Amino acid sequence: MTLTLGVDIGTYETKGVLVNAAGVIVAQARAQHEMIVPRPGWAEHRAEEDWWGDFVTVTRVLLARPGINSCDVAAVAVSGIGPCMLPVDADGTPLMNAVLYGVDTRAMAQVAALTRQIGAEVILEHCGTALTSQSVGPKILWLKEEHPEIFVRMAKVLTSTSFLVHRLTGEYVIDHHTAAGFQPLYDVDRCDWCCDLAGGIADLEHLPRLLWTSQIAGRVTAAAAKVTGLAEGTAVTAGTIDAAAEALSVGVTRPGDMMMMYGSTIFIITLTRARVRDARLWYAPWLFEGQHASMAGLATSGTLTHWFRDQFARELPRDVAFSRLLAEAEAVPAGAEGLLFLPYFSGERTPIHDPLAKGAFFGLNLTHTRGHLFRAVLEGIAMGTAHVTDTFAAAGAAPSRVLAVGGGVQNAIWLRATSDATGLPQKVCAVTTGASYGDAFLARLAMGEASVHDIAAWNPVAREVKVGDRAALGRAYPLFRRLYEQTKDIARELG
Repeated sequence: MTLTLGVDIGTYETKGVLVNAAGVIVAQARAQHEMIVPRPGWAEHRAEEDWWGDFVTVTRVLLARPGINSCDVAAVAVSGIGPCMLPVDADGTPLMNAVLYGVDTRAMAQVAALTRQIGAEVILEHCGTALTSQSVGPKILWLKEEHPEIFVRMAKVLTSTSFLVHRLTGEYVIDHHTAAGFQPLYDVDRCDWCCDLAGGIADLEHLPRLLWTSQIAGRVTAAAAKVTGLAEGTAVTAGTIDAAAEALSVGVTRPGDMMMMYGSTIFIITLTRARVRDARLWYAPWLFEGQHASMAGLATSGTLTHWFRDQFARELPRDVAFSRLLAEAEAVPAGAEGLLFLPYFSGERTPIHDPLAKGAFFGLNLTHTRGHLFRAVLEGIAMGTAHVTDTFAAAGAAPSRVLAVGGGVQNAIWLRATSDATGLPQKVCAVTTGASYGDAFLARLAMGEASVHDIAAWNPVAREVKVGDRAALGRAYPLFRRLYEQTKDIARELG
């Protein structure tokens, strides 16, 4: 039995799977961790405990299953939240907590300063994306300016996957798709590092070696084998961002394919025939050389359902809370009887790129119940998603096929609201495990034992969410858009 191991580090959870050559999951495991929010606008993980510790935990659980031997694992691929900023010393030891992706907005002053210094058009042309809270370059500059004592000790700056690959192999590598998030340090047309746009953020020696996602980065070292239980010498791929692995897991392989990922955030990836140049969206080389991806993401999505449960359903046991809330929301008509919700609890990423945007319920009256509020939350996220898909269409990248994935695909109201708000049907595949499953497939690709289109046989489409009655959300959507525009100045004055 030849297996591949896929492990994905998420915002709140790590998942691992062992998959055979036919795409069948033979074992899976998970571990929980927390997102640390030391102050508003900040978001962190502990790389040792939350990334490496979780990887070791799930790997050991998987290898302990009856009938599984470490020698059965032919290759390992990892994915993780990204792009993140983690400075490490010459030994690869973290010098601080990892600064997370676009939900962390601490470097907005550096974003503004670099944009003025370099020029927005120059950044878009060379980096494919405007500088935003998603960009790693400004976060490195924040570190240099705010914590020079850490910066001077920094030997490398890593993200979640490059840290894990280093722990497994001793190699410092990063895939091109993830590296494109290090703006303005990566040139998307040259597919190479570029430190010329803003000298002083970092030197080339601080940056990992570039590889394509399915390339072998190295082999499991004796030290890593002892800790993880993997066999020494097992191949390890370069890894990639979780959303990219998730997209591949459901068959996003051709131009026009769009992944709609329902997780802690909504994340969207569309493959395109050529590079999309639009400052409202993100661009990166895709996982394989010569291919293109246009991306978008909301700042808070599934996170809001957890927030709502914890604040408004404290009396309900955790194991039944969501089912009760969904039942209450299901009893409310589409449109939540005039209740609007802005989902900007951590500012917003695409397409408005406003770190000071605020969340809001609007239109409350004495007839509204908890069910109205929860339905409004789900519909507000759906309308935020429609704002993104409208932006894709305006940029000439409207999808021909939408594939839904992530934990949120079990939430029927959320899926229906998204199709109704966007006007896009969504296909749901048989396996919704997500990024870790995509990682296992990438490991199989790296071994040369599969082609990219084999994922359709591994994970066929199981059902479709059709567009229903669009009247209620069709009326609410333009009001949702106007509500943000008419309150954004108030939100900024609130700080």
